Amino acid sequence: MNFDAKKAVSIFQESVLDWHKKEAPHTNPYPDNSIENTLYQKNHIDTIQWHIEDDIRRPDIPLEEVVSLKRKIDKLNQDRTDMVEKLDDFIIDLFKTIVPKPNARLNSESPAWLLDRMSILELKIYHMQEQVERKDSAASAEHIQKCQNKLTILLDQREDLKLCLDELLLDYKNGDKKVKVYRQMKMYNDQNLNPSLYKNK
Repeated sequence: MNFDAKKAVSIFQESVLDWHKKEAPHTNPYPDNSIENTLYQKNHIDTIQWHIEDDIRRPDIPLEEVVSLKRKIDKLNQDRTDMVEKLDDFIIDLFKTIVPKPNARLNSESPAWLLDRMSILELKIYHMQEQVERKDSAASAEHIQKCQNKLTILLDQREDLKLCLDELLLDYKNGDKKVKVYRQMKMYNDQNLNPSLYKNK
């Protein structure tokens, strides 16, 4: 499997652009059960959630719609976690034949949770670029400059995270770090683990 940070960022950017063409869900262009499909789907979920998170903050929406949106967010959070764990499965498989060195170190963040940050970062970059390019009268020169400053930082962070991911993958390949993943063990959506759910069955 040929996989690196540049490829992941490219797929995240593709997903963001595809969604914003119609601002609606769209077909995943990659083969089922591939890491590319999972990366694309991961960002697709993040993109949908990003816009629901915007909507839920509107002061004019009725309370029942707030509740509905919050439940959508909960479902998307669970889907997001599932996609992250699926990505970690791909990466575990990628390095399954590597024997770690006796002094191999652990990494507190798995590759897939780093990819999660990178996926959301691409959404931040896209929407901050939108702000920089605003032409409406409500967007002052000061606002544009502040957003440009933030965009510069976000673009720098993109390069840093790409480097971090590639270095982590290289450490795994060389046996300098152990491939070990801790699952999230989410409880709030589980009918058997959330007391507010199982006590009210």
